Amino acid sequence: MDRRVVVEAAVPVYDVESPDEAVRIAISKTGEMLNPDLNYVEIDMAERTTPSGEELPPAFIAADEALVALELEMTVFNVERDEHASRIARKEIGQRLENIPLKVLRVEEAAEEDDEESAAAGDDGESSETDADSDSADDLLPEFEEMVEEES
Repeated sequence: MDRRVVVEAAVPVYDVESPDEAVRIAISKTGEMLNPDLNYVEIDMAERTTPSGEELPPAFIAADEALVALELEMTVFNVERDEHASRIARKEIGQRLENIPLKVLRVEEAAEEDDEESAAAGDDGESSETDADSDSADDLLPEFEEMVEEES
């Protein structure tokens, strides 16, 4: 089963004057560290709040240096448990983001787009071109057992 894992990262940024500038630099810096190996990781600003529920900017600035909270989201494929998915995501992201603290925020079951599309096509009674293409592709490729029988 596939899981979507969201990891929070605390990215340090130097020589900045505003929270917006700090966020832009942090996203760019993180993207450079993750690419090209992990170009499928989605990078976004984290939402921070006070204990009373008041919203805070994602960057904390002191002495022209900032600590920016970012959310990194990725899909982990073929895992059975949430703990396994979170360990894989932390390891994959953590290897590229050296010396940046990470915390798993949430793990959710990934929505399977292929199943939704095929269900939608089946509801109106029409078959899509991809279904026809896959049927013809199945006819072109012999089954494994047929290949083994031919060699014997």
